[in-house]
Amino acid sequence: KRVKMDNWTAALLTGVACIVGYLVVRVKKINSLRQAEEKIKRARNRRDESLQRAEQAVLRYKQSHPTTDSAFILTLSLSELTQQLNEGLLRPEDVLYSYMEKTLAVNKKLNCCTEILLESLDQLTTVGSNKDGLLYGVPVSIKENITFKNHDCSCGVVINLDQPAEKDSVLVQVLKKQGAIPFVRTNLPQALLNYDCSNPIYGQTVNPHNPQKTSGGSSGGEGALIGGGGSLLGIGTDIGGSIRIPASFCGICGFKPTAGRLSHCFIFRMKLVPSSPGPMARDVDSLALCMQALLCDHMFSLDPTVPPLPFNMEIYRSSRPLRIGYLESDGYTHPSPSMARGVREVKALLEQAGHTLVPYCPLKMDQIFPELLIKGFLADGATTLLQKLEGGPVDPCLEPQVFPYGFPKWLKKTISFLLKPVFPRVSANFDALCGVGSVPELWKQHAAVEDYIQETIAHWRSCNIDVLLCPVTGPAYNFLYCGKLSTAASYTLLYNLLTFPAGVVTVSTVTKKDEEELKNYKGCYQDMWDKLFKEAVTGGEGLPVAVQCVALPWQDELCLRFMKEVEQLVKESKK
Repeated sequence: KRVKMDNWTAALLTGVACIVGYLVVRVKKINSLRQAEEKIKRARNRRDESLQRAEQAVLRYKQSHPTTDSAFILTLSLSELTQQLNEGLLRPEDVLYSYMEKTLAVNKKLNCCTEILLESLDQLTTVGSNKDGLLYGVPVSIKENITFKNHDCSCGVVINLDQPAEKDSVLVQVLKKQGAIPFVRTNLPQALLNYDCSNPIYGQTVNPHNPQKTSGGSSGGEGALIGGGGSLLGIGTDIGGSIRIPASFCGICGFKPTAGRLSHCFIFRMKLVPSSPGPMARDVDSLALCMQALLCDHMFSLDPTVPPLPFNMEIYRSSRPLRIGYLESDGYTHPSPSMARGVREVKALLEQAGHTLVPYCPLKMDQIFPELLIKGFLADGATTLLQKLEGGPVDPCLEPQVFPYGFPKWLKKTISFLLKPVFPRVSANFDALCGVGSVPELWKQHAAVEDYIQETIAHWRSCNIDVLLCPVTGPAYNFLYCGKLSTAASYTLLYNLLTFPAGVVTVSTVTKKDEEELKNYKGCYQDMWDKLFKEAVTGGEGLPVAVQCVALPWQDELCLRFMKEVEQLVKESKK
């Protein structure tokens, strides 16, 4: 009896301990969520206050300067604007207040801004000291993960709030030295690891061409603001298509330079797969001017880790015929009808212009996507990412993506094993979510990445091509699909892994015929992800269609020159 009583006592005490433990964890979680809500409230109040103060400043300026022709200013291209500013035909204050007014209007429709930088109004008094700068008097928008003194870089994650940066990033310092005026910061997805644009702090950014569609990500705030006319030059970052996908979705131009060509100092990013900051704008000339401005002695002195390679204008302005590789499908994600048509139409225009087009196919996409890309992003099995998300809400856009990250390793392996006979692509990616497993395996993976880069360069040279024309993910998705479809970013992710420069040019719009052909879309694997991709892009008639231009590492000027060629040929074909 005594033994039975001891057993019952032990069981009772164990049960009580479990209940107490559960209650403690529950209370901690409730407190964490309460603290998160308070942080979010403060961040939103800061944003709302900056918007209100900016509106008041714009109103005062308009009342005191009634003859300012804002409508005319907003029609100017970047090259036209800089010319008028340099010649004294326009004043920086006229330009800044015109764009600030437009930005406030665009933000009300698209929710693309995280705050107006009121320091920009003070900068007007000192901008004259940088009158020789290539971007003198130009208002510039900045993605929220690029540090700006006395402002948070939340990356859409609550844990990062209330930690204002102590100094400007190198790129912001260089922009100011070149006479530019950073005036607004733009929205991004939670933790940056998603190509939608929504987070629990600032909400969902929508597409400027259709508010029922996403603007893309992670530089989605930039894409929406520029596509909506609220900015003519912005700085984004790209770790898997984060400049190029929003450019595609929003109908603008975007450029991801060679990894390391521009300074990363004081930019929140990842290290495993190289990230690149880069410009986003309405046209390719604006991208080139921005690169020319940034690649200057001031940046090279502020960040000695950047190779001192000034922008080569001779290559950008070259007109020699090119040998251009091209592909409609990478064999891993079958393109939407509009994606493939965009490449075919541009290919025909390039051939008519005297360039040589050569078929090209990326190597081993079915192997490198799970083994090098997924494992590169989630080498620790997503442990660090999940820790960052603790204590706060997970955005609905990110939830389906991170949900399986939390599965124990044995469950991921089991699911991968069970799915392998039926859905091999899904199986391989589930296995990759386990990460690399150990430090020796991480070294092996890094070696495999280097081998793949060299193998790709050798393949490129065997085709004897200068540049590559290929699709870019599009058209803009319906909401809540990006988190379910990481595989569909294969067209952009590849060139981050390879560190190749790549840019996007808008060339067309989705037609009724494209929508009809989409009804018969099957995909490469005919699995759940192919079905989801079809659903994601459905209803895209009238949305922008873009193509992607790629070059070998450090040939950024050649890539931009190719983009300019595509842009001009498309423009001439529409006349």
